[in-house]
Amino acid sequence: MTINVEDESGISLPGVDIKGTAGRVIEAALDYEGCPYETEVNLLLTDNKGIRILNREHRHIDRPTDVLSFPMLSFDAPADFSAAEEAELDCFNPETGELVLGDIIISVEKVMEQAEKYGHSREREYAFLIAHSMLHLMGYDHEAPEEARVMEERQAAILESLQIFR
Repeated sequence: MTINVEDESGISLPGVDIKGTAGRVIEAALDYEGCPYETEVNLLLTDNKGIRILNREHRHIDRPTDVLSFPMLSFDAPADFSAAEEAELDCFNPETGELVLGDIIISVEKVMEQAEKYGHSREREYAFLIAHSMLHLMGYDHEAPEEARVMEERQAAILESLQIFR
């Protein structure tokens, strides 16, 4: 598994092992969903200004958000990795052979704001956002109430498997 981390935020997250926590959550999400491939995920840490620009450009929503997900694959059904086999070379890194799932972009400012708002640690909020985004990268969504319930259950199970609680 490869995690490419870029931090353009310039903001410290005390008490959070940025790469270590990301790696544990990404691996737990992949295991939970039964991903049969070694994977590559890109993680960008930014600030509210940076994520607002991306949110406006890609979703036409002119405000900061906590996390954005940009999947490389289109899934017929969530976590149906047969889509990767059909896409073949388009979604595998030719140098490593890893399945490139996509990009996760997190606002470090939102991590701190939401951890305080919800009364849990920064690490828990950071881990939650990664778990949430990983599910998006594997084809899940939360537009409909039933989809949201499914995602919430999966997020909770992934974090619980790592003993990361509120």
